[in-house]
Amino acid sequence: MTSTITRRSVLKGAAGATLALPWLESVPTWAADSGKRVQAAPVKPPVRFTCLYFSNGVEPEHWWAKGSGATMEIGPGLAPLKPCRKDIVFLKGLFNEQAVKNHSAHLGRMPNLLSGAWVSLDQDDIRVGKTMDQVLAQRIGGQTAIPSLVLGIEPTELRLEDGLSMIYGSCISWASDTKPATKEIYPARAFDLIVGDGKGRQLDRSILDAILKDATDLKRQISVEDRRKLDEYLESIRDVEKRLDRASQDDRLEGWRPTLTKPDMPRPATDLPQDVPEHMRLMLDLIVLAFRMNKTRIATCMLNNDLSQMNFGFLKGVEGSLHLDLTHNGRDPKLEAMYLRTNQFHTEQCAYLLKRMKQINEGERSMLDNSLVMFCSNLFDGDKHQADEMPIILAGKAGGKVKPGRILDYGQRPDEERRACSLYLSLMDKMGVSLNRFGDTDRRLAEL
Repeated sequence: MTSTITRRSVLKGAAGATLALPWLESVPTWAADSGKRVQAAPVKPPVRFTCLYFSNGVEPEHWWAKGSGATMEIGPGLAPLKPCRKDIVFLKGLFNEQAVKNHSAHLGRMPNLLSGAWVSLDQDDIRVGKTMDQVLAQRIGGQTAIPSLVLGIEPTELRLEDGLSMIYGSCISWASDTKPATKEIYPARAFDLIVGDGKGRQLDRSILDAILKDATDLKRQISVEDRRKLDEYLESIRDVEKRLDRASQDDRLEGWRPTLTKPDMPRPATDLPQDVPEHMRLMLDLIVLAFRMNKTRIATCMLNNDLSQMNFGFLKGVEGSLHLDLTHNGRDPKLEAMYLRTNQFHTEQCAYLLKRMKQINEGERSMLDNSLVMFCSNLFDGDKHQADEMPIILAGKAGGKVKPGRILDYGQRPDEERRACSLYLSLMDKMGVSLNRFGDTDRRLAEL
């Protein structure tokens, strides 16, 4: 039997143990749709995508930008991003039409953030639409151990709110129209997922031990010819491992290589962190770790749920009110000031992630240069439940495919030119996934 090895082959055992091969310059790539061999392109670091979500919108008068590049002026709500102005695109005026049309001011305008899909208001029929991160996971997620990393801070809630399931308010990643992607809120479990085989199991250098018993059991159930094929398969694993060992020892692996082969941070404590800032930073550190180890190229992180019960009393000047109360402030000056502080806190988390990614050198560019980071909320003015535009910051260069340090204002354009799904089509293009249509549009975002 001739063994075919692709650039991103995943070796699987009967028990589900897997080993993803490192990216090898000398091995051909195969077209995902046709299965045909195609000419290998020069190997560069892959483009990664992450969405960082915060709930209940912004204080509009403090969320603005003027100018460009290092001299770009930004509003107080964005102040923590001042050092990153050259790395961001300030996007204004994009919206999801189905969110505007939905009569549920919160739960009908949140789960479709990354899909633009219609949201069912029948509590017995939870239905949204597959989100763009999960489309990416389906198309290119097989190149890594973890198709997509879905993280959060607050748990997925099952209670009803205004007659609708809070599953809608707890999930921005949907694997199908009816099923949200599983969100992990425990840093320790996310760490095990990343450091292990993508399913939370630790990996030894050789996966043969992990699959040997199942392979032996399987031999008793298959034909002589199939036993020969199975032996050849196991031997091919052994040959690949020997090849990788030799190449690593001689430093002969060609092309791009992950900057980490082992974690550079300790395993977090098993318990759920009770300190909100620490919890958020841990989750952001884990995204960076997963990208550095090339365990995934797609990640989402919810800093809080919609209708969040998070208490921001840990912030100076915030008197312990729930985030939901601060955002629904009736224009009370005191509450507005505290709402601004929570906006700044969320922006600080984005700035932290961008700084970390920018510090990691991947050759000619930084990890941030090789990534796309979308920082966003589903509402604009949280007090008014305003869904006719969304606050969105895009950061990174997608490996040179995006020019940052700009403002792109679509607010005065016709509705068909300001669909958030046009942005998602464009972002998926830059990740190597091209669709004719996504959500409510077939247009790419002009000028991105």
